[in-house]
Amino acid sequence: MLIIEANYSKKLGLPGYSSHQYSVTLRAEIADLSQVSAKSQELHQLMQSCVDREIQQTGFLPGEVVPVLHVNGNGHHRNIKPAEEPWQCSTKQKELILKITDEQKLDKNAVEQLAQDRFGKGVRQLNKLEASGLIEELLEQTGQSKPRSQRFQKGGVR
Repeated sequence: MLIIEANYSKKLGLPGYSSHQYSVTLRAEIADLSQVSAKSQELHQLMQSCVDREIQQTGFLPGEVVPVLHVNGNGHHRNIKPAEEPWQCSTKQKELILKITDEQKLDKNAVEQLAQDRFGKGVRQLNKLEASGLIEELLEQTGQSKPRSQRFQKGGVR
């Protein structure tokens, strides 16, 4: 008996620089190597169907106000806001990304999707190098920076 293990995963960008991911891993026994291709195809179709169905349930999204009710010892209630996911880039990079997005009235979902497309992760998960690349692209898109190909040309020489 041989064991085949397959994994299928999907990650989606969500509003508010958020994302969520769902993955399924399955193991199956096969009698011989000639069954690998057919079993792999069968597992992939099954896992893709499951992941596509389940990932539609986004759950909590940052920016939603979901108060957590806390009762202290004297019976008074107060709301506690859930903590936001920390940014992985520098504070200055975070501030610049937010500034460009706000000042240029960019769609935050589009900026999130740009990060997903270029780096395979949400804006908050970008490291310093990736955030730098995102900032450069946002500046170019909004006409605030020359494209990289034109940046180092000498005046008058083309």
